[in-house]
Amino acid sequence: MNQSNHKRNKQPSKKKGKGLKNWAVFSSIGLQMGLIIYLGNLLGQWLDEKFTTSYLENTITLLAVFGAMYSVITRLKHFNSD
Repeated sequence: MNQSNHKRNKQPSKKKGKGLKNWAVFSSIGLQMGLIIYLGNLLGQWLDEKFTTSYLENTITLLAVFGAMYSVITRLKHFNSD
């Protein structure tokens, strides 16, 4: 009976460790997505100033959003396969 109590006590700690891992993965995905979009926007602003245009910022930012979404989807597929 002592062994069965010992085994039961270990199960919640595994769930807690997995929950922390999941939290870390999902928070890093959000940070990565935000960083990709922000850097795309900065690149677009810089290109607009360099070439004196007004459409590159929006275009590059939109491409960065698509790139960030692609990155999120591939990481979630990899996460679900584990």
